[in-house]
Formats: sequence, structure tokens, C-alpha cells
Amino acid sequence: MVETNATSPVSPLAPYPLPPTEVRSRAPEFYGFVAWTSTYLVFLFFLLWALLPDEYIVWLGVSWYPNREWALLLPSYSIVLVLLTYFTYFALAIAGTPAFSDLSTITDSKALLPDVDEPNPYLGHASPNAVPEMFDIPIGLVNRVLYGRRRRKATDPPEAS
Repeated sequence: MVETNATSPVSPLAPYPLPPTEVRSRAPEFYGFVAWTSTYLVFLFFLLWALLPDEYIVWLGVSWYPNREWALLLPSYSIVLVLLTYFTYFALAIAGTPAFSDLSTITDSKALLPDVDEPNPYLGHASPNAVPEMFDIPIGLVNRVLYGRRRRKATDPPEAS
């Protein structure tokens, strides 16, 4: 018995259509390679400018270059920029958060509310005795529920009842 239709890996009886073949461009690979190599070249030039003495840079044929203080200022400014970005995102999140007293912390415009004219089925559960009063559970009871009764060893003294 030869089956002509492919089947799903979840259900062997369900037909499973094969995905169409995709024609993909290799342009993103080339763009990635160019970005990677150009980043390394720019970093190499930055290191050469920051670390080489002036005589070597002039000998290479460069007649003008920025002041060396920028070798410290650029990384420092970029670190401060990253930290300010984190602070700005955090501040925008805090500014966009409604106050605890605001009604939008409980409901919003997409809430599905029951009709006012019809009786509400949840009102029966809203009586004051619907939820029992909260109290602390003794640790012995918690351990007994989680771990069951402790098995006594033969060497343990008998429990006092």
C-alpha cells in the first residue's frame, strides 16, 4: 500500500502539505559581512589613532587628526549615553503608569460588563461571609499536609497522646 499524500507529524492520518520552496536572497549575508569588517576596521583605526605616537601618524601620511582627548571622551560619552537611555526608558515607564487611586488600574475601555437591567449572577458570592476570615496555619499542620505523617523509627521514643 503506497500512500501518495504526506502526513502530519502530529496525526499520521491528517494530510500535511509541504511548504513551498522559497527563493531567498543572499544579500543580508553580504551586508552583514561588510558591516562586520567595516566595524573592525573603524575600531582598528581608532586604536591606531589613540595609541600611536604623533611621528608614526605623520609618517603614515595623515596631516590632520582630532585631538587625543577625544580618545577618552568618545567612550565616556557613549557609556553615559547608554546609561541615560536606560534611565529614560525607566522614567517613561514610571510616567506612563497610572496612580494606584486611578480607575484604569482596575478596568479599561475593553472591559466586558454585565447589563444593568439583568440580575447579576455574581451578587450571591458578594456576601460578607462568602470568603472565610484569614488566619495563620500552624507549621505542624503545614508539614503534615505537605509531607504526610512522619514515620517513626524503632529507636524513637513513643509519642505522648
